[in-house]
Amino acid sequence: MTGTSLLSTRNLTKKFGAFTANKDVNVDFQRGKLTAIIGPNGAGKSTFFNMVSGGFPPTSGEILFDGKNIVGLKQHQFAKIGISKSFQITNLFPALSVLENVRVAVQSLHSTYDLWTPRSKHLEWVERAESLLELVGLQDRRTESAGNLAHGEQRSLEIALALACDPKLLLLDEPTAGMSPEETRMIMNLILKLLEHRTIGLVEHKMKLIMGVSDSIIVLHQGQLLAQGTPDDIRANEEVKRVYLGKGNH
Repeated sequence: MTGTSLLSTRNLTKKFGAFTANKDVNVDFQRGKLTAIIGPNGAGKSTFFNMVSGGFPPTSGEILFDGKNIVGLKQHQFAKIGISKSFQITNLFPALSVLENVRVAVQSLHSTYDLWTPRSKHLEWVERAESLLELVGLQDRRTESAGNLAHGEQRSLEIALALACDPKLLLLDEPTAGMSPEETRMIMNLILKLLEHRTIGLVEHKMKLIMGVSDSIIVLHQGQLLAQGTPDDIRANEEVKRVYLGKGNH
């Protein structure tokens, strides 16, 4: 699978002292596809997601991005090479406008603020921020304070922030958590629109949704890879059914 993969992990392992959170995980995120990560609570999903987004350094193993091992890069370097993870809501600036939140994210990728930055640069950053808000459907809310947005709109704004570096791989951590069915549909429609131009990986608990939109599903259990395949492969996998799907997950 590596030839068509944008990101692959090889024997990826993470230990916290004597506790092994992930052990020898080998998976592939195929270019232009949506790959979902599922598993019971405590399966190691968050730790794995943090490693492939640069948040945690692995204890051992490789993360191959565009064929190059990127283990050892700092988190901000992950963004520079094209890997971005959705911000948590707590990382929004609630008192700033929706537009200012995105402009700050765009600007932070290019420079630190100084008095000698040409005004034309500021205009470029604003234009880029405006285009991202249009992409996620928030252009009509651009002057609103971020703290005043509905929950679903805040998640859309987080996605706009994650898109500021124009990533090749967009990683989304439970993008529909706490959402109404209507908000969930809105976010999933946005994710499918974004998939037209990039590769997406997400952690999500809503099984019906995952089965309906994913090209590939990774199942983790007790820190290890249980299975990876199409939704049909995963539905038919007896071990997955025993460990996870048979437990009444929705």
